[in-house]
Amino acid sequence: MAKSTPKRDRTAEQKKGDVVAKAPPKKAGKRKTTPAKSIVKKQILDTLSGTSIQTIDAGVLDRLYQTVESRRDTDPALSHSARLLSRGKRKVAQKFGEEAVECLIEAVAGNKRELIGESADVLYHLIVMWVDAGVAPDEVWHELQRREGTSGVAEKAARQKIS
Repeated sequence: MAKSTPKRDRTAEQKKGDVVAKAPPKKAGKRKTTPAKSIVKKQILDTLSGTSIQTIDAGVLDRLYQTVESRRDTDPALSHSARLLSRGKRKVAQKFGEEAVECLIEAVAGNKRELIGESADVLYHLIVMWVDAGVAPDEVWHELQRREGTSGVAEKAARQKIS
């Protein structure tokens, strides 16, 4: 007698015949994780698995900015941030774009754990881009505060009139 495989519970979208997006397979030989990224990813995984870690405040982004800024003139062989910054504006922007796409792929695929890790990568590379462009976090926080309480539709319409 042959064993039957249990039926998987299908979502409403699958029942309607919609295609469910899958993330493309990871590339062989993908970049190695740096020790700092390993620590961040471990903290994220610990958080998701229920292990308690210290509460993290939004100041972590300001501290990350200061760290990247302090690495600007460091030996690129010793600092990933210095290596990125030494490659120039185009490469910094390209790397940010690559990380943003990886984040989007995980979001569409519904991979929460991977989305969290890729989101951290996007924020890090955005900060590297800010350092390269001379944009301070306070300038971005000020702009966000200026927009706070304003409808996104109204804010976008106001920007289009100015342009």
